[in-house]
Amino acid sequence: YSYLLYNKNEVILMEYKITGGNLPVVRCKLEQGESIYCEAGAMSWMDDTLVMDTNIGGAKTLFSKALTNEKLLRNKYTAEKGEGEIAFASCFPGSIGAMEVTEGTTLVAQDSAYLASYGNIQMSIFFQKKITSGLFAGKGFIMQKFYGNGVVFLEFDGSVTEYDLAEGERKIIDTGYLVAMDGSCKIDVVVIKGIKNIVFGGEGLFNTVVTGPGKVYIQSMPIEKTATKIYYSMPGRPSSSSYVSRYS
Repeated sequence: YSYLLYNKNEVILMEYKITGGNLPVVRCKLEQGESIYCEAGAMSWMDDTLVMDTNIGGAKTLFSKALTNEKLLRNKYTAEKGEGEIAFASCFPGSIGAMEVTEGTTLVAQDSAYLASYGNIQMSIFFQKKITSGLFAGKGFIMQKFYGNGVVFLEFDGSVTEYDLAEGERKIIDTGYLVAMDGSCKIDVVVIKGIKNIVFGGEGLFNTVVTGPGKVYIQSMPIEKTATKIYYSMPGRPSSSSYVSRYS
């Protein structure tokens, strides 16, 4: 197990371990009285010392989850009968990241990336600046914002590459590859320039532009791209060369 500091003021530690290679699972060890949160259905296995409580949340929470395609219910697991372990497995080949959130900082992540959280973590909707372009861009228009004091476990499709952008430094990212970033970063959706590039470039209509300062996390195998590749590889389906964009 690794120890993860989640509250720098109170110096509280939580034990966790990520195993499984590219089919990862995070195993968290809770002391008696400690709790951990996850979306409904995310728990893979646990000790019988833990007790589940489903939190429906208020109207604002339900509205936020409905917009971001997250499940409407959130489960809380508490070690009521003594210490115990609980595990959360990724639903797609890739990796799991333990992201620390402290007071005064925020974490912005793709709507489907949330796996579990520990500590006093709050969630809300994060909108991109240009709503009109975001509406047409589809994936990535609405993301989730995490704030408070604790740890957020995120699922990454494939491997993840981390960049620490300086003030004003920009990174242009294809739709779906951006999985998370610091709240200090700015995000925008831009139209690819040039009719020839749009029609023949195979990159769709939009790119995502992230501007620093802050860290940005890019995943290598977005599930939508993989699903599209599988679809066009099925017998009787047109080849991938018959459509312009990989996905948008």
